[in-house]
Amino acid sequence: MAPDVDLTGLPAMAMGGRIDSVRADLDTRELDALLVTDLSNIRWLTGFAGSNATVVVRPEALVLLTDGRYADQAPAQAAALGVDLEVVVSAGPDKDHLLSALGSATTAGLEADSITWARQRTLADWFDDLELVPTSGVISAFRQVKDEGELARLEAAAAIADAALAEVIGRLADGPTEGEFARELETAMLGRGASAPSFETIVAAGPNGALPHARPSNRVIGSGELVVLDFGALVDGYHSDMTRTVGVGELDDQSIRMLEVVEAAQAAGRATVGAGVRANEVDKACRDIITDAGWAEAFPHGTGHGVGLDIHEAPSVGARSESELVAGNVVTVEPGVYLAGHGGVRIEDTVVVTADGCRSITHSPRRPVVG
Repeated sequence: MAPDVDLTGLPAMAMGGRIDSVRADLDTRELDALLVTDLSNIRWLTGFAGSNATVVVRPEALVLLTDGRYADQAPAQAAALGVDLEVVVSAGPDKDHLLSALGSATTAGLEADSITWARQRTLADWFDDLELVPTSGVISAFRQVKDEGELARLEAAAAIADAALAEVIGRLADGPTEGEFARELETAMLGRGASAPSFETIVAAGPNGALPHARPSNRVIGSGELVVLDFGALVDGYHSDMTRTVGVGELDDQSIRMLEVVEAAQAAGRATVGAGVRANEVDKACRDIITDAGWAEAFPHGTGHGVGLDIHEAPSVGARSESELVAGNVVTVEPGVYLAGHGGVRIEDTVVVTADGCRSITHSPRRPVVG
């Protein structure tokens, strides 16, 4: 299948502004340096997409330490995005290279959410005169607001997923297994330019749909069943995420009511999203409708999450979330109802938060029926 989503000419991302923002934050925190160990944060900051790196951010330098596999890749990826970066290659953890990268720093922040206890202890043993300060959310806070280049990649990934579903959805009426349909959907996304699926595709038919994160099985999809499809595409490191629940053939009254309630809940959630809105208000808007329908216990998960370089990132959209949505956030709205022995319904869109609401970047019909 020839690609029908144009991936050429995606706008550049504001890499320089990212580094400036992190450096300004370090100054506010009175830190001389930040050791970045989360690989998604490293990619956001430098463009490097390998599997092994530590980045040292200082006011006057940006240093990436990695191994010999990435001696060429690391500087090439940074240069392609216009990032002024020093790359240091060594065979393994190297005290001397890291000490050099830290320069005259006397205080350095560690990413407490990603660094292991063992590595923290090693660093503490290495650098007696360096104060190591745990930090949380230094870079992820900036990642929550997407720039034009990031939005373009997220929208391209979502468009690929939409197009792939439109291509293969009719196959559900032919009685494939869950696993077969998952592979066909993933192949269709790859054929349109996705570098990979965003995550393991969920295809859960009939009673299996009552498991929110069911894995595709060899079970044949039958007529009269609900089929939960949760999937996404990856484009230049950025994810899409969408769930549709498909009715195959003629559905019973219980299934129809589940679809109606979840569709209403999801619409209420999307209508609540907007800059200045607390994320837990979005969750409440969805949850209230499902609760009024008598299915409070059948909605066991949060309403959504941020999407970007990670398929699940801040801000969270749940009952306990304290986040306030701001323009440029990209979040999912995905309420669901799951009834053991019968099946499940989940409807999920990925939306961009705007000053006066939101706009969806997933566009597939929300109540598809085949057969």
